[in-house]
Amino acid sequence: MSSPPGRRPRLSSPGTGRSSSEARDELRRRLLGLIEGNRVMIFSKSYCPHSTRVKELFSSLGIECNILELDQVDDGANVQEVLSEITNQRTVPNIFVNKVHMGGCDRTFQAHQSGLLQKLLQEDSAYDYDLIVIGGGSGGLACAQEAAILGKKVMVLDFVVPSPQGTSWGLGGTCVNVGCVPKKLMHQAALLGQALSDARKFGWEYHQQVKHNWETMTEAIQNHIGSLNWGYRLSLREKAVAYVNAYGEFVEHHKIKATNRKGQETYYTAAKFVLATGYCKLVGASYVALECAGFLAGIGLDVTVMVRSILLRGFDQEMAEKVGSYMEQHGVKFLRKFIPVLVQQLERGSPGKLKVVAKSTEGPETIEEVYNTVLLAIGRDSCTRKIGLEKIGVRINERSGKIPVNDMEQTNVPYVYAVGDILEGKLELTPVAIQAGKLLARRLFAGRLEKCDYVNIPTTVFTPLEYGCCGLSEERAIEVHKKENLEVYHTLFWPLEWTVAGRDNNTCYAKIICNKSDNYRVIGFHVLGPNAGEITQGFAAAMKCGLTKQLLDDTVGIHPTCGEVFTTLEITKSSGLDITQKGC
Repeated sequence: MSSPPGRRPRLSSPGTGRSSSEARDELRRRLLGLIEGNRVMIFSKSYCPHSTRVKELFSSLGIECNILELDQVDDGANVQEVLSEITNQRTVPNIFVNKVHMGGCDRTFQAHQSGLLQKLLQEDSAYDYDLIVIGGGSGGLACAQEAAILGKKVMVLDFVVPSPQGTSWGLGGTCVNVGCVPKKLMHQAALLGQALSDARKFGWEYHQQVKHNWETMTEAIQNHIGSLNWGYRLSLREKAVAYVNAYGEFVEHHKIKATNRKGQETYYTAAKFVLATGYCKLVGASYVALECAGFLAGIGLDVTVMVRSILLRGFDQEMAEKVGSYMEQHGVKFLRKFIPVLVQQLERGSPGKLKVVAKSTEGPETIEEVYNTVLLAIGRDSCTRKIGLEKIGVRINERSGKIPVNDMEQTNVPYVYAVGDILEGKLELTPVAIQAGKLLARRLFAGRLEKCDYVNIPTTVFTPLEYGCCGLSEERAIEVHKKENLEVYHTLFWPLEWTVAGRDNNTCYAKIICNKSDNYRVIGFHVLGPNAGEITQGFAAAMKCGLTKQLLDDTVGIHPTCGEVFTTLEITKSSGLDITQKGC
């Protein structure tokens, strides 16, 4: 359809005799057709003064636009409802320019004043790419590959600024190179050491001295990571995604500068951009610190953790303290309420000698100790301040560097989106970034509507005794729902595998938090024990389906497993009854 200003295309009603879902799908397809097929598409109402202002703006620019007056079509209310699903905007005017959702009147005039509107009015063919993704981590790669599968021309820019020592890593982001993957493999190395100790109790006889070789482990892990890096590059190549190992920086609307390791600069343009530069904010006793301390102690090293305030900030604190207690009982030392103020090198070498001076957070006391290695798990800053976002007007949180987006992952600049750890107020987890990236690509290029659901996301802390959780911590549940509306069921348990090995009874722990005012729906799931991640994953799916305490009671457990404990929970915290176990 093509019409000059003033001509109003009408949307004919769908045929009768069809199901409401079929009619709704057909309406959605027709609206997307209008958006895709017109340079400027305005959904408005004939009596709306804001709509009139927008029409006058485009008329003054001499721009042809198509207008659908929702009060002039038979199905206007349904059109507006479907539009709100597509755009997350319930008001008119609702404006698209070259398939980019501009928003309403104010945002259109702001775009006009900044020069963005004029850039958007260029034809898409004027751009080098349909989509450029800045960041080759989990979320960026997922989004790029999904967009390519949908037939779009896509580029990924990925560049890791070398450390002061000159180290860097390959394609795949933090998770693959220096996060989840190597962490879990080193955790497995420590678990195997524990299994060697357990094996004697199960009849395995060995007499040679068993020791751990750090070099053998790290070489094997690095080889595996290298294979993953290569696999990502191959996957991009197979999907015809252009991969450039260069640092991306916006220079103007729709245009970025890519600088490679040699300092050579190349410029690229795209209709849409996705920011996936990553971010990870950790404090000294958060999950990375405890995971590292756990596997280092597990392979036989003497480890001390300095704790500024609490363990595992943001997690359930009862569970966090149980994690710390188990680690302490198994050789990890904790220095609580202290912060480092000085690290002084006494001897060079690997290992060398380092003097650490620490100050109490509660008074004037200072202490000093000598170590051969100091590992700082205080986190990284975001990578959003030096990529030219200010040149195109993308807003960031000035304190954290994180990027605020709407529930469509769209920033305040209509053609720029963001996924992954840099999102303000979202969980910093690899699977979250992957899910968000895929769904974003489908919404942008396939007319799909599904949004990433950031509620009830499961995760696991891979400490020596794993901690898995999904939903709310007990503290957060009380804050949201009030204590009187909650019932907490809990128990200690003893894995069968631990009995013959003579390992700690009444150390593993399970609890669920139920909302009494909502049919005892499970709003918090927590487990401390072996393979907690594997247990949590299945229960997370059940929570997505509205898991209740009664449904758990109705579920037949698999015996003997750790997970079955959730099918037999009887004791509530409020009862005060003893939860220690006498057998398996």
